[in-house]
Amino acid sequence: MGTQPVLVYDGDCGFCTASVAFARKWIKPRCEITAQQGAPLEALGITRRRAEYEALWVTPDGRVHGGVQAVAGLLSSAGGGWVVVGALLRLPPMRWIAHGVYRLIAANRHRLPGGTAACALTPRASGSGRGAKPGSA
Repeated sequence: MGTQPVLVYDGDCGFCTASVAFARKWIKPRCEITAQQGAPLEALGITRRRAEYEALWVTPDGRVHGGVQAVAGLLSSAGGGWVVVGALLRLPPMRWIAHGVYRLIAANRHRLPGGTAACALTPRASGSGRGAKPGSA
């Protein structure tokens, strides 16, 4: 594991790619950002299934945070006022609200600006999304 945290995102999704471009330009996080399609997932301690389900934040010590907590990590790494926003996303009730908003966006990212058909989450057998919901994010 390196000395910087790593953000893993879906590089096949236009909305996700546009979001990462926005973050690089305006937020300027201090982390490595890599598409899950080319990331060393096993070395990072994450499964392809989880990487397809949500953005992931991997800390230098190997802890993995998904979804809105990955966004909180990215924001916190940028310093300045972004640290406050990242911290708020980690605290109840904001954490709960942000989690719901993240899941809503993830489920509809193919309909959002920059989204394409490749952004759509592929239905599972149960019809509830691309992958099983991870236990802890």
